[in-house]
Order: sequence, then C-alpha cells, then structure tokens
Amino acid sequence: MRVELTNQVALVTGGAHRVGRAIALELARRGAHIMLHYYRSPDDTVRETLQAIKSFGVKAFQVQADIGTVEGVEAVFAALRESFGRLNILVNNASIFQRRQLLEVTPEDWHATMNINLFGPFLCTQQAAALMQATPSENVEDPTTHPRPGGVIINICDRGALEPWPEFAHHGISKAGLLALTKVSAASLGPEIRVNAIIPGPVLKPEDTSDEKWAKSGARVPLKRTGTAEDVARAVAYLAMEDYITGAVLHVDGGSSVV
Repeated sequence: MRVELTNQVALVTGGAHRVGRAIALELARRGAHIMLHYYRSPDDTVRETLQAIKSFGVKAFQVQADIGTVEGVEAVFAALRESFGRLNILVNNASIFQRRQLLEVTPEDWHATMNINLFGPFLCTQQAAALMQATPSENVEDPTTHPRPGGVIINICDRGALEPWPEFAHHGISKAGLLALTKVSAASLGPEIRVNAIIPGPVLKPEDTSDEKWAKSGARVPLKRTGTAEDVARAVAYLAMEDYITGAVLHVDGGSSVV
C-alpha cells in the first residue's frame, strides 16, 4: 500500500542545509510536518530553511542539539514530543566528513565521527521506535479493523560504507556501521517500523572540488552526469511512501555503484 505523507511528522537530522535541506523540503512539499534538527548551521540558514518549509503550508519547528550525545538526542525528542507528540518518519542525515588516513586518525577524531555518524543514529532509532510504536497511522483505510502504529526510518549512508576510502578511513567505518544498523533495525523493528538506507553518489559538489573535477566525476558514471540533492530527497520520499520495502539499500548514484 502506498502511504500518503500528508499530515505525517518527519524528523530530519542535519536538515538545515545541503542534502538535509532538500530532504526536508521534499517531505514538506508532499504534506509532511517537519522537525528540523541542526547543530552548527548559521542562524540565517536555519531561518531561511524553516521559511521555505512553511511555504508549503505545513508546520515546522527547529531544534539545535549535538546528536552525538545522549543528552542531545534526548533534547531533540523532547522538542519533538512537545511540538507534535508523534513521529512517522525519521531521516538520519546528520554527518561529519573528516579527511584522515588511517594512521592519522586520533582518538578524538574517531569518537567525534562515530558519535555523530553512528551513535547518534542508533540513539535516534531507539527513541523514534518507541514513539512510532505509540503513534497510530494516519493513513490506514479502516483504523478500527487494521490499527497500524509505526513508521519508517531512513539512513543516509555513502559509498564509504561499501568500499575502502583510505583518505576518509574512520568515516567509511562509521558509515559501514550505519549500514549494519539499518539491516539490524529492519529485522528487529518489523512489522510496525520499516528501516532502509540510501547511498548517494555524486549528487552534491564538495566545497573543495573544482567544477572541472566535478564534471569528470559525472562523466565516469553510466548516466554520464552528476546528480542533485533533490534526487536523494525524492528517493527518501519514495521509501517513506512504499510500505513493502524494508531492509533495502537504494543507490542514488547515476549507476556509479556498478562501474
């Protein structure tokens, strides 16, 4: 059954800019209310994103917290409960991306990356599951005969989860852990809660990458072009709506995973 997103509540971590912003806007465009999490994004960026979300006629609230800590995640979900009292969609998007060779990774680097990229999504998954299991579905044809609490969790990974990136050693390890968390969660939380992952390819040019190098990245994939953050956002919406998909890993990469 296709689930409509109108009046659903979505939490998007790291949602103020880049891919997270595109995801929040796409879900809002389809009628979902948004809890926008951020940590270090500038205030004007957060305000602009919130205004853009609200332009779709949905409710939107912001919460600032370090989701790499227990206290930060608790603050996010306290704000969520106060603002909406329920949750249907969690998108674990927040991430840090440190460039380090394996022997350069310090204990501080390791913990910073693991806390944001893996520990935070783990904590958010636990909190979200408890709230989703207490949240009746807004989209059941006959809720009196088919009550269906639950929701969907979507984890944003990257190719570092599947292949070694020596220049981003601990980052890849953290994303491999997030992919494992996706599969364990899908197996553990069904049938009420579905859990899937997305692995984007070249969809958003890194700030330190030249236009020429970025164009070459697109030329190497089967579709011969780079993608956009909106491509990832539409994939998130698809996984949120299609209710017979769980434990899946969706590549949004122009085919780069097959070459």
